[in-house]
Amino acid sequence: MSRRDLVVVAAGLALAAWLLVRATYGSLPPLRWWLPVPLAVLAVAEALGARTLRARLAAQRAARRSARGGETVRAADPATPLVRPVEPMLVARLAVLAQASAFVGAAFVGIWAGVLLHVGPAVSRLQAAGSDTVTAVVGVLCAAALTAAALWLESVCRVPPEERDEQRPGDGVRA
Repeated sequence: MSRRDLVVVAAGLALAAWLLVRATYGSLPPLRWWLPVPLAVLAVAEALGARTLRARLAAQRAARRSARGGETVRAADPATPLVRPVEPMLVARLAVLAQASAFVGAAFVGIWAGVLLHVGPAVSRLQAAGSDTVTAVVGVLCAAALTAAALWLESVCRVPPEERDEQRPGDGVRA
């Protein structure tokens, strides 16, 4: 899924959420600040997973370069322990998780932005709009963090071009 598709999803759902909240705001329960927190937890988990996977893949690539043809895969520095190989299916599963999370994050960015579009201007008129505005801002930030972490994880899961194909940078294959 491209970034353009994510923007279209977010914009479409922002419009739909704004229309829905505008029509039913009086009958909605109060929005608590902690409602979007699970999105932030997922964003942190995916960012940590991306960082760890990137380090493991870099160590594995460095070990392959230094030990061309050997059965024991060691890191480039002899003082470092054996490099645990990364399972290709793990990378494929993480790539699918990243794509799904990017879609969910974009959807929630749109939903929380639609809520914010309605409650933001109503802060001076409605007492409940003040806390709902805080919740909507936290929701947009958490959902944007999830989208960013998912896009980072997806980029880490890309297979780099072969060494002989380095004349065309950026032509990596998606896992």
